[in-house]
Amino acid sequence: MASNSQSPPLEILVREPEKFSLWTGPPFSDGQPAVKLDKVNCVNAKFSEDGSRIMVTKSNSLITVYDCSTAKEIRAFEIPNVVAATLSPCGTYLQTFQKPSAPQEKNVTLWKIDTGAPVYQQSQKNMTKGNWPAIQFSSDEATACRLATNEVQFFDTGDFSKGVSIRLRVPGVAAAELSSLPGSHVAAFVPESKGIPASVQIFASGSASQSQPVARRSFFRCSTTQLKWNHGSTGLLVVVQSDVDKTNQSYYGESKLCYLTTDGMHEGLVPLRKEGPIHDAQWSYSGLEFAVVYGFMPAKATLFDKKCNPLLELGIGPYNTIRWNPKGKFLCLAGFGNLPGDMVFWDYIDKKQLGTTKAEWSVTSEWSPDGCYFMTATTAPRLQVDNGIKIFHYNGSLYFKKMFDKLYQADWKPESPSKFGDIAELIKSLNLVQLEDKKPADLGPPKSTQTSVRASSANPPAQKPAAYRPPHAKGAAAIQAQLFGETPAEPLSKNASRNKKKREKQKEKKAASDASSC
Repeated sequence: MASNSQSPPLEILVREPEKFSLWTGPPFSDGQPAVKLDKVNCVNAKFSEDGSRIMVTKSNSLITVYDCSTAKEIRAFEIPNVVAATLSPCGTYLQTFQKPSAPQEKNVTLWKIDTGAPVYQQSQKNMTKGNWPAIQFSSDEATACRLATNEVQFFDTGDFSKGVSIRLRVPGVAAAELSSLPGSHVAAFVPESKGIPASVQIFASGSASQSQPVARRSFFRCSTTQLKWNHGSTGLLVVVQSDVDKTNQSYYGESKLCYLTTDGMHEGLVPLRKEGPIHDAQWSYSGLEFAVVYGFMPAKATLFDKKCNPLLELGIGPYNTIRWNPKGKFLCLAGFGNLPGDMVFWDYIDKKQLGTTKAEWSVTSEWSPDGCYFMTATTAPRLQVDNGIKIFHYNGSLYFKKMFDKLYQADWKPESPSKFGDIAELIKSLNLVQLEDKKPADLGPPKSTQTSVRASSANPPAQKPAAYRPPHAKGAAAIQAQLFGETPAEPLSKNASRNKKKREKQKEKKAASDASSC
């Protein structure tokens, strides 16, 4: 376990139109982030999974790779007609998809970054969210595979020039998901065909003799699936979605959540206590528990252990998102997208709420690697106005906010949570910083008081708008007060007061003339 002094600094990638920057922090000195790399031209940028390198797409034919520790460019690739590109988890390889100019052209290439040379090529007709990246890696890059017709094919990661080393035959397979840490298993989805129900099967990876699945679950009324492995590669959550809801309760179809284990001990539905769609299902970083947000709005949220036993009910509300803290102990339950942006921060170990707040119009959200901060971002092209970044403390209190004319991306630089100290110690140091900031100076009020005084004098509190009154009724209160000999509740206008003075003078003149005549 790393001590706080040895912990790496947090960094944030911020991408605006045609450029990106790297911020250092939080914490921020003087309330503003330090800039490690400023305004590098690009059209896209993305970290490797381990945070060691960053891929920067500068045009549809130029991709550069930076070393994150030095912020220096280490390799540039000139590749024409690039449609998509991604780094392998440890930043060893760059994988690119080029728009094919001829049938059977090998348009998917795996490049070794240190040498800049291609190590493997294949042809692929089109690219979708489901089939990209074409070659999947485990988090340690020890296992790699690709989906082919009726097969899942495995590579020798020590030498890609050998091509496919093992072929796992799965007739009708339409999607595959390799477990990440370790890459010991692969899940395969086979859609419905000719009256045969759809199925999800789990196989041991990289073993030609292991042609029989270690776990299997069949589904009727299944159009698509989401396959979610835990850390440890012992459990798989399967979100099953059908386009049509037979009960006619939802226009968007119906969904259900299944849970399969690699030891075959559990192959069934997760026991949910409310009808409706599955909004989100996420494993904790330990891989020992998972959380589900489900049901018609207001949705319900429940934590389960790896045996599918409920651990904690997080309540009911306008929620559709779960974010686990990478250091454990905390999680954020939120409602983004078309929901109002409510966020609830939980200490799920002590089973208590820490705080609630809002982050309206958030498009992305994630915990910092040290578990102390939670960042939300409103980004284009999803939203073209009110773009910005908000950073909250672990308990939901706002720490930092910055608005942009246009913001496309805001990502934490990935780091292993084990590089940071214990979360309880990190929080204590965070609270100490907050207390020091609030200490009064020798002369004058505390900074926070001065700031609040300045803010209140510069921005006086807005008055509550009065209820609408039609024009003919505006003088009604004054007239009524005159009729009943009362003082009007509202001050008279300039014209009204001028007319009142004229009438009083006329009365005085009349009274004086009457007295003289007598």
